Amino acid sequence: MLSYLPYVVVAWLFLVGLFGIITSRNLIHLVVCLSVVQSSTYVLILSVGYRSGGGAPVFDTVPPGTLAVDPVGHALALTDIVVGAAVMALLLALAVQVHKHRGTLDPEELRPMRG
Repeated sequence: MLSYLPYVVVAWLFLVGLFGIITSRNLIHLVVCLSVVQSSTYVLILSVGYRSGGGAPVFDTVPPGTLAVDPVGHALALTDIVVGAAVMALLLALAVQVHKHRGTLDPEELRPMRG
């Protein structure tokens, strides 16, 4: 039987993170909310690849035809985590540079920027 709980968690995480992004008044808070939105993708990818009662597909002793969990979803989730960490590090470094040069982390105060 298909459980809808992971998909409800995905929708909740996505909406909470999106609400935080829309209402954020701080660049650090914005980066953290973006991380929450991205964590919803981890749950979604793992939910799609999960099979109830399935075993690990990496053992040689598993007989053919045995129900197994899809390993591609785990590989994609791990890749998503690594990319998310790199993006978060870049955005936090940009926020530090903005604070150093402009003295604020409020996105509304950064609007009158000149090239």
